[in-house]
Amino acid sequence: MHGTWRCLISKRLRVLACIALVVAMVPLRRATAQSDAPQRKVRSRVAPTYPDIARRMSISGVVRMQVVVEPNGTLKDAKVMGGHPLLVNAAMDAVKKWKFEPGPSETTENVEFTFAPQ
Repeated sequence: MHGTWRCLISKRLRVLACIALVVAMVPLRRATAQSDAPQRKVRSRVAPTYPDIARRMSISGVVRMQVVVEPNGTLKDAKVMGGHPLLVNAAMDAVKKWKFEPGPSETTENVEFTFAPQ
């Protein structure tokens, strides 16, 4: 009876170890797939308009975005990764007007906008 329990526990431990290994490898792939260094130069950059309400409330901060750029240099998609909700729309409106240098394929770029009341 002890041999049966040991065998069952041993199999479960091996299964759990395999699952843990697979789970541990998934974030590594995602982390290495993206680079913080820009792959494309910005050809035409539009600065965001500081929201009036954020200025009156002295709200400052950084809006981080991940943008997908098509091979011809136009913006395909933009996703907000972090930032104050009052600043996000201004950053999104600005980055939608950006133009990048053409490239051989679609790329993903990280963009940051810093807002500071003046």
